[in-house]
Amino acid sequence: MPEKHSKEKFKNVPSPYLQKEIEEELRENLEKFKDPVVLATIAYKLLEERENTNRILKNVLTRLDRLEAGKEPSVPPQSAILPEIDQKIVGFIERTGKTTARDVQKEFGYKGSNAASSRLNRLVKQGILKKTQAGRNVFFLLR
Repeated sequence: MPEKHSKEKFKNVPSPYLQKEIEEELRENLEKFKDPVVLATIAYKLLEERENTNRILKNVLTRLDRLEAGKEPSVPPQSAILPEIDQKIVGFIERTGKTTARDVQKEFGYKGSNAASSRLNRLVKQGILKKTQAGRNVFFLLR
């Protein structure tokens, strides 16, 4: 057992030859860092990366502000490519202001409210409707 532990303990330690090679490379790299041109180049590259990062962050923050202000929809509406029945449902909600699955069931002749609810929930996922609950009733409104 002790042999196994000692092998595991030293399995990531490089051989003496490799260790000397690594040490030489490190010394060479440390010498390069004494050169002001190398240091200036590194500083310049870091500055470029920081500017790129700041630009990306600025875009993300601007977009986040728009989302929070409600100026930019979180999911683009897809009303132009809706099936005919969904377009009729959206038109019905435009006329009534809000609806429930039971209202849609009665208006469009669905046998059960599950089918109507499924259609309405799909429109919510597409970002066309929003869902709100008041007691036991679930209302669907246009975004």
